[in-house]
Amino acid sequence: MSGYCDIAPGHPLHGPYHDREYGFPQRDEAVLFERLLLEINQAGLSWETMLKKREGFRAAYSGFDVDTVALYGEEDRARLMADAGIIRNRLKVEAAIHNAQVIRRLRTTHGGFAAWLDAHHPLPKADWIKLFKKTFRFTGGEITNEFLMSLGYLPGAHREDCPAFRRASKQRPPWMIAAGH
Repeated sequence: MSGYCDIAPGHPLHGPYHDREYGFPQRDEAVLFERLLLEINQAGLSWETMLKKREGFRAAYSGFDVDTVALYGEEDRARLMADAGIIRNRLKVEAAIHNAQVIRRLRTTHGGFAAWLDAHHPLPKADWIKLFKKTFRFTGGEITNEFLMSLGYLPGAHREDCPAFRRASKQRPPWMIAAGH
């Protein structure tokens, strides 16, 4: 996504995300869930829209607390579908709740979401996509690719001459470790 390195720096929304988050490894479950939820909701929309609505999503989805979202019932679904601060799409709302439930189960089977990602890394992109489609809802190829690239599991978030690439590299993203860098 080297084009992102051209347009993002200095932009009020894209700039901070590009410079401090995109391509940087993360371990915190709420951060991983947030990224998955935002990537799913971005389908058909711009990433700028997601960044603008990010705080709305944080408020609507209980600060991205997996345990709370996993227990959402019909009242919560109705609340989310009426919330103009997020993307009001029933399939995406259902996917968020279902995926929170899946992440809770990953604690038992793998010790958590980050540990599940680590247990399957490195996989070729096509295998990641199959795994995500089998495990989560609303995770097609582009969503899975962007999610993994945004967290450093797949390369390509930044050009090598981008200052953010150097900062992310210092944190040893999983793709760099797998590549022997």
